[in-house]
Amino acid sequence: MATYLYRLGRLAFRRRHLVALIWVALLTLAGVGAASAPAAGSSSFSIPGTEAQKAFDLLDERFPGMSADGATARVVFQAPDGQKLSDAGNKSAVEDAVKELGTGSEVVSVTDPFQTKSVSKDGSVGYAQVRYEVSGMELQDASKEALEQAAEDARESGLTVEIGGDALQATPETGSTEIIGIAVAAVVLVITLGSLVAAGLPLLTALIGVGIGVSTITALANTLELGSTTSTLAMMIGLAVGIDYALFIVSRYRAELAEGRDREEAVGRAAGTAGSAVVFAGLTVVIALVGLSVVNIPMLTKMGIAAAGTVVIAVLIALTMIPALLGYAGRKVQPAGAKSKLFGRKKAASEDRPAKPNMGTRWASFVVRRPVAVLLFGIVGLGAAAVPVGSLELGLPDDGSQPISTTQRRAYDLLSEGFGPGFNGPLMVVGDAKGSDDPTAAAAEVADEIKGLDGVVTVAPATFNKAGDTFTITVIPDSKPSSTQTEDLVHAIRDTGAGVKADTDTEVLVSGTTAMNIDFSQKMNDALIPYLALVVGLAFLLLIAVFRSILVPLKAALGFLLSVLAALGAVVAVFQWGWLSGLMGVEETGPIMSMMPIFMVGVVFGLAMDYEVFLVTRMREAYVHGEKPSQAVVTGFKHGARVVTAAAVIMMAVFAGFIGSSESMVKMIGFGLAIAVFFDAFVVRMAIVPAVLALLGKRAWWLPKWLDRALPNVDVEGEGLQRASEARADEDDEDKELVRA
Repeated sequence: MATYLYRLGRLAFRRRHLVALIWVALLTLAGVGAASAPAAGSSSFSIPGTEAQKAFDLLDERFPGMSADGATARVVFQAPDGQKLSDAGNKSAVEDAVKELGTGSEVVSVTDPFQTKSVSKDGSVGYAQVRYEVSGMELQDASKEALEQAAEDARESGLTVEIGGDALQATPETGSTEIIGIAVAAVVLVITLGSLVAAGLPLLTALIGVGIGVSTITALANTLELGSTTSTLAMMIGLAVGIDYALFIVSRYRAELAEGRDREEAVGRAAGTAGSAVVFAGLTVVIALVGLSVVNIPMLTKMGIAAAGTVVIAVLIALTMIPALLGYAGRKVQPAGAKSKLFGRKKAASEDRPAKPNMGTRWASFVVRRPVAVLLFGIVGLGAAAVPVGSLELGLPDDGSQPISTTQRRAYDLLSEGFGPGFNGPLMVVGDAKGSDDPTAAAAEVADEIKGLDGVVTVAPATFNKAGDTFTITVIPDSKPSSTQTEDLVHAIRDTGAGVKADTDTEVLVSGTTAMNIDFSQKMNDALIPYLALVVGLAFLLLIAVFRSILVPLKAALGFLLSVLAALGAVVAVFQWGWLSGLMGVEETGPIMSMMPIFMVGVVFGLAMDYEVFLVTRMREAYVHGEKPSQAVVTGFKHGARVVTAAAVIMMAVFAGFIGSSESMVKMIGFGLAIAVFFDAFVVRMAIVPAVLALLGKRAWWLPKWLDRALPNVDVEGEGLQRASEARADEDDEDKELVRA
């Protein structure tokens, strides 16, 4: 591996014009494709294998005119204090609004609250249901403006009018904090690399890689039904790993220059050593992201594959374009330790006085002397951060989790006030009576059984399709959609359906948004252990080949579990408990998104292995070249701690930049990944890893002989390059001897 990448780096250095042209052409091609592609529609959300999805598919088949996937809007009216909606003036205003709502070109139907009896018992609150023929993301701006104008006209009569549902759904905005994150990354790069040119290379290549990745996703969004969150995730991860991978190669290049090698040779060695680490670090991230497909939720699979593709692009750019740009930069990128024009740094070593140990060396020396204390401190600290995981509540966000300033949240609260908390999460019971002798009697039996269950407020009359073989019954719970009581009611109705099927040969299914969320959460929980086993297992095998060790990959996996649990604990503390919620811009606390645990396991594992590979390969390199185990730990930190620290700070800054997003999912992911990188890089990799390696000594690098023979020699530490260099030096010495003779 090292030899091949060494040759690739030198080739890219020499053929820099061709390499740069290829990447610019790819960026242009992707940009043109994105600009000419049709606008993306809504991303389909399906959960194969669940009862709720089965019911949804049955509705599509038996009720073809329902526009089940079309956008909906609930326009909620509230009369002024002391009045009722049925008062003459208020009723006239509501009826006028209903007429105005029905004039839109994309409107399928509008309900009148007085005709459908959609008015609260006290007469103060009512709602009109508007159904559209297209989804919320596909809805034209004119339709959204007409909806908002109708509400505004009704407000002029003195009514309080708010709009719920997904008709006003908008593409999430990331806010200015994303730019701040990139700015922080730029500052860290300048401080780490000592020059604007050297710092600009990782930023430039990362932006090119993200540009290609996101543009490609945009070009394919309509065809593959990719949602806006897919490109946001790809941008988030692509920026972070793109900057980090390029930083590691540029840093190693400067270190090779400092050892006196010419620029082409230094590029080759940087690509062969740091480039090998980049390849395997990237592979672990790709395995973790592509592994999300085992959950069997199409939306999550697409997100993972799209982000993995951006990571692959980041690796390829780091291996080819960085060497090419270093060729263009020439002497503007100085050797490590050389005098910096920005900061005036110069080598501290002299013939009379040795160089002062850097911070990484001093820290590693301390850990090697006190491994037990450092290990206990790190484990106890992460354990304390993980305590909130014990109260983790999972769910999916709805209008009740929106900020109070939004009309969707105010509509949600008005409906809860007028009709009860369960009204915002109605359950749709679907009955397939195709095999029943009397579908009407079967529907009546289902309704009677549901009425007898605890937690039910209302059971609406059954509605049949044209064929009369399928019916729907709307059930209103007395608890809010995200509560455990509502979840228990869903399971109770499903248990009741089993008895009905035996009596009437009618299959009873429970669907609706609330039931879909419950099934989604359950599916995510069921998939967590298999997914963890698959991803960690594959990465474990990969790391055995990289480090030629059993205990080092095992320690890496256990350390990851500590960091991901601590990060999940922090997410619970902020987004569920409300700690520091004001600082993070969290206006409303609530359950943690159902996909968050499995998503963090995948992404954080990949990123955690980045730092493991980059840091420990330097230790492995020192050990292979003859150093004692404890000294190899110190050497690894001497060369790697500064750049790993910079890479972690950059990745944290990039992820934290997405905390300013207007979408709660993106905000939560940004915070979770940022805090996870902090725990993993600075507690696990910088403290627990050297402490464990110091305690293990030579045993850390033990590998059974039979396994050593069976594994491929990937040579991440560049041992083959070292042997080749020594062989060339011996040949040069022999030639000189022959000349003298």
